[in-house]
Amino acid sequence: MQAILTVTIPFFALVLLGYLAAQRRLLPEAAIPGLNAYVLYFALPCMLFRFGASMPFAMLIDPVLIAIYALCALLVVGLTVSITLKRVGLKNAAFGAFVAAFPNSGFMGVPLLVALFGDAASGPVIGTLLVDLFLTSTLCLALAQAHGTSGSAAWPVVVLRALRGAATNPQPWAIALGALAAATSLQLPSAAAQVVKMLADSASPVALFTIGAVLWRAGQHAHTRTPVAEYLPAALIKLFVHPALVGGVGLALRAAGVDVPTFGLTILVLAAALPSASNVSLLAERYGADNGRVARIIMASTVLAFASFTLIAWFVHP
Repeated sequence: MQAILTVTIPFFALVLLGYLAAQRRLLPEAAIPGLNAYVLYFALPCMLFRFGASMPFAMLIDPVLIAIYALCALLVVGLTVSITLKRVGLKNAAFGAFVAAFPNSGFMGVPLLVALFGDAASGPVIGTLLVDLFLTSTLCLALAQAHGTSGSAAWPVVVLRALRGAATNPQPWAIALGALAAATSLQLPSAAAQVVKMLADSASPVALFTIGAVLWRAGQHAHTRTPVAEYLPAALIKLFVHPALVGGVGLALRAAGVDVPTFGLTILVLAAALPSASNVSLLAERYGADNGRVARIIMASTVLAFASFTLIAWFVHP
């Protein structure tokens, strides 16, 4: 347990420091979008590029692991929407499902799991990131935009709009370029490689600090005060139901004779146990959803994840 806490305490402490810096106005609110943009468009893509370029494609993309994670993402979305639809409506149910099924894999998961398990963990967690960017986010945004949409002809437009949003995210392109560099043995010029290294090395601390700042900002821009009963269940689905489903499906497939690697399944379970992605609160604002509810789900999952993720990591860590 001590070895796990040695990793998790600093990670969650940086999130707390980001929150406090924004709350005390040491970090101006106007600076938070810029900090988020730095991580999203510069530091994190460089980190993902380096991981993608450092391993064989087969380690980066495991079809069995991706299928397990994708199936469980669909199950979590369906479960969350079904139990909240009548109470909050389709748009808000879709965003509740978004934060219940989409862990903070990019900003937190990749560096945290690599710190716990070494560079080999980056392959499975990057696979989960791709599923979330192209499947989970597309499905949930399509459902949210389908609110008030009638006619089957409108659905392709809604889905294409959601896919376009996923395609503009730099993370999958950074992963693809890294995989291409690995496949072709491409080496960047030394000066360019040093720039990529410097940006990649800054990704983890700045991303964690940014999560805290974004969480504070989301609370400031929440338009509603959501009762605990309307946001805590989604947070608990994220932290407990999601990883339990991933582990259960993986073990069931192994019992059925499918070759499910133990290490890869462990990383998938821990990726699913991460708190909700903080940037979903920005999307909730943009799409006119109940961002107060979304912000509180993210906040609850992040606060509770320190204990829940640490315990799950201790349980599955060899």
